Amino acid sequence: MGKTKFKKTQLAAQVSLLLSASMMLPATAAENNNEEVEVINVKGIRGSMIRAMDVKRDSFGVVDAISSEDIGKFPDTNLAESLQRITGISINRSDGEGAQVTIRGMGPSRNLVLLNGRQMPTPTRSFDFSDLASESVSAVEVYKTSKASIPTGGMGGTINIITPRPLANPGLKASFGVKAVNDQSTKKGDKWTPEISGIYSNTFADDTFGVAITGSYQKRHSGNSNASVDSGWHTFISGQDTDENGNPLPGALPDVDPQGATLNKPAEGIIYGVPQNLVYQLNEAYRTRVNGQIVLEYKPTDNLTARLDFTHSSKTIDRELTDMSAWFSRDYSYSTLIWSEPDKNGVVYPMQYQDTDAYAQAKVGEVKGTGINSGRSYSGTKNTNNSIGLNLKYQVNDNLSMELDYHDSEAKHEPNSPYGSWGTLALISQQRIRQTTDFTQEFPVMNFDYPDGVEGFEPEDMLAAGSNFGNNYEASDVKQAQLKGKYVFDDGIVESIDFGLNQAKVNNHSKYASATRNSWGGVGDPADFDDSWFSKESLADQFDKIPGHSDPDLTPHYIDWDFETLADFIAQNFSTDNTTEWPCGPKFCGGDNFTTDRITEEEMNSVYLQTNLLFDIGDMPANIVAGFRYEETKTFARAKVPAYSGVRWASENEIALIPQEDENGVAISTYTEESGDYSNFLPSFDFAVEPVDDVKLRASYSKAISRPSYGDMQGGKTLGTQMTSVEGGGSRGNPALLPLESDNYDLAVEWYYDDASYAAFGFFRKEVKNYIGTESVIENAFGLRNPGAGPRAQAARNAGLTSNQLIRQYIADNYTQGVTVDERGNITIVPITEGELADPLADFRISVPTNSDQQASLYGYEMAIQHVFSDTGFGITANATIAKGDVDFDNSILTPQFAIEGFGDSANLIGFYENDKMSLRIAYNWRDTFLTSTNANGRNNPRYTEAYGQVDVNFSYDVSENLQVFLEGINITDEYTREHGRHERMLLNLRQMAPRYNIGARYTF
Repeated sequence: MGKTKFKKTQLAAQVSLLLSASMMLPATAAENNNEEVEVINVKGIRGSMIRAMDVKRDSFGVVDAISSEDIGKFPDTNLAESLQRITGISINRSDGEGAQVTIRGMGPSRNLVLLNGRQMPTPTRSFDFSDLASESVSAVEVYKTSKASIPTGGMGGTINIITPRPLANPGLKASFGVKAVNDQSTKKGDKWTPEISGIYSNTFADDTFGVAITGSYQKRHSGNSNASVDSGWHTFISGQDTDENGNPLPGALPDVDPQGATLNKPAEGIIYGVPQNLVYQLNEAYRTRVNGQIVLEYKPTDNLTARLDFTHSSKTIDRELTDMSAWFSRDYSYSTLIWSEPDKNGVVYPMQYQDTDAYAQAKVGEVKGTGINSGRSYSGTKNTNNSIGLNLKYQVNDNLSMELDYHDSEAKHEPNSPYGSWGTLALISQQRIRQTTDFTQEFPVMNFDYPDGVEGFEPEDMLAAGSNFGNNYEASDVKQAQLKGKYVFDDGIVESIDFGLNQAKVNNHSKYASATRNSWGGVGDPADFDDSWFSKESLADQFDKIPGHSDPDLTPHYIDWDFETLADFIAQNFSTDNTTEWPCGPKFCGGDNFTTDRITEEEMNSVYLQTNLLFDIGDMPANIVAGFRYEETKTFARAKVPAYSGVRWASENEIALIPQEDENGVAISTYTEESGDYSNFLPSFDFAVEPVDDVKLRASYSKAISRPSYGDMQGGKTLGTQMTSVEGGGSRGNPALLPLESDNYDLAVEWYYDDASYAAFGFFRKEVKNYIGTESVIENAFGLRNPGAGPRAQAARNAGLTSNQLIRQYIADNYTQGVTVDERGNITIVPITEGELADPLADFRISVPTNSDQQASLYGYEMAIQHVFSDTGFGITANATIAKGDVDFDNSILTPQFAIEGFGDSANLIGFYENDKMSLRIAYNWRDTFLTSTNANGRNNPRYTEAYGQVDVNFSYDVSENLQVFLEGINITDEYTREHGRHERMLLNLRQMAPRYNIGARYTF
């Protein structure tokens, strides 16, 4: 595949020329001796707080920081969990550990993360902090206001992770730590897992040459239990829930109760929702993380410092999943629904939801029941990050200094298991004739009715069903060159001028291969399996911390089984010569037929100029930092996506798309190419004044951008592999998207009333435009037709049939064209393309990202206090953020809406005590309910993450001057998380986690 060549603009050409020329900087000169000097006088919690406070006080603009307590000892075991202690920062957790950060309501993709001032590659815009071990970090800086000298992309804020540098801390410094991790959330993994870390730093030749080496190895097993409506809710307005012919919309309640039903349909104008499914899911994760960095620094003269560094991180995660689920048919015969009272938005939820599928016939054995699904999944992935960089600092003369920095960094995500990146295998029991779910409690309680003579959900009824295995490769590469200069004036109001050039080229490549068997209705016979392969396990025990788990109506057990055993058996007994479904022969795998292959490229060229002014207003010292950054960006996207030749209706609820194949049976794909470009002028202004000693007043203005996600930029139309009798789904990207732009205003007052104590109050406002929304368009694709919406299916509905199972049976009994029935009675229906029975072209609801005309005004208040109680050893830190906005989601509107995601209040309270021998810190972090999505499951429904609070504790004791032992507890109050939809009882996800404890020792040389 050839490389894309951008046509260089004048700016791009000049930036490239100057950056190339700068590589010839002289190898001798003079450097400012004050640079890169870090003196640590106070260790421990107090020392860390003093250093962080000094950064905040001395910085231009609104900046917060976290500093290590000692070499190799960061305040928390995870960087994200440390960052959440900063005012205005909240985190998203994965596997019970901090992974991504939100700054002032701007989600992870709206913030920029730098490593030593460099943009790091990531297949998404959202940096995953769980890739990095905190032991290798010396400090983290958070810039909440933009400056011309800071790279673009962080509209919420910019986070700069700083790692140790030997010449900044001369002499021998070393530390070695061991830790045992007890994660109580795992049910199948090891309860205790090891962590080892170390750092070595030393300088030689009169402190002109230095080496720093850090490394860590961490192994952790964790788990969680989930109850979810992961396919979402269908919402309707009663009285407005029929089509033009007066028939109920798919899933809507009929105006007249069907046979044997009491639906209690809500009154006209009331919004009601019905769930699509319910899943009980048990997850286990087995993670191994390796980090390492080597830094070489050389200062041959007082004027020149060279640094060469290499950073590596890798993370392997194996996951296994067990679930029990039911896909709701929304056939309401013989069902009783009970509805709540309307909430303030006129929304009701089903306190009791029932549906059936051919209930009367299945009850007496005339037809099969529908499915209770038992699924197992296994995935194995490896994430690898490598970065090599060179930095040269050259003091040209007493006034002018120059710095050149270049790095080439890459990130890879790839499969790491025999099955590929992921594998899902489903079994099914066809013995369900009705399900009943109670949504009135925190925990949703589901149970089933069975045909006469069937006792329940039993192993002897299990059938092999569908499967999906796949391979996912993602790679991101960043090549970045930065030339920076600073000219310091000898006198006058202008203290200095900063200037620079930046060129960054980002290449992202993702490709996917999958092998799907669409036999979700079941194949074979229950007698095919040995019943000893299965075990019945208590479902309630998996959710023992959540109210409602002990309800006697809950299905008593789920069925567990060994993934490898069943995968081998099914492959040996049910594989075919179809290479699309079986790319590895009689063995499950993801294969290497990459039907989706996407590349996005960005080239960014920028220049900046920044002036620093120092002056007095009367007796009050003041400063102004004003500048601008001009940047041009070009984008390119190339995509390869699957093509389809037809559809097959072979199970009750899913119509499978059939891939196009060549003469060798290999799936065919199509290609698209698109491009875009934009430019931005980004001014910034920071003002600070000290009206009295130790008090600072700040005012800032800046313009910032946040680039579209790579997923939104990727070209090509991708269809879902299945559709319903109504429509299919799909998506396509848009590389011509513009970045979000925000005008940012900040006011702050800070009072530094003691050497480790301060109080601060701030106000921020962001005026944001160019929001990226999702537009849903109905399109046809590849000439595909929908047999579930054609004349044959409509005839069945005209005969009074509502169940897909009965509709399919009606078509098989009354038509021969496009219908086959095998020896086991399995029905397959394909479209008819001509004549009176021709099926209509299939509708696909395609999601397309677009820049909207919507603008938003976001504002908030930040309050913080840090106080050390003299020499008692006690201290507290408390902060809170109150976030507001003028665009909220309205739960009473069903049409697409624009609203701010991730915006909400947060607070922290930390208390600590330390003396010469020990330290204790207890931290409480809280985040209020916030909007996660405005288009959950593609149905214009909201997704809210409910308020969550967590308590962590750290204790350490110095056995000697060099040896320290410690104990850490995370989530010691055993909290769980919950997400809901348009009504707080419209559950979307409920997750039970568990505390994690670490015990270890650290030896410092």
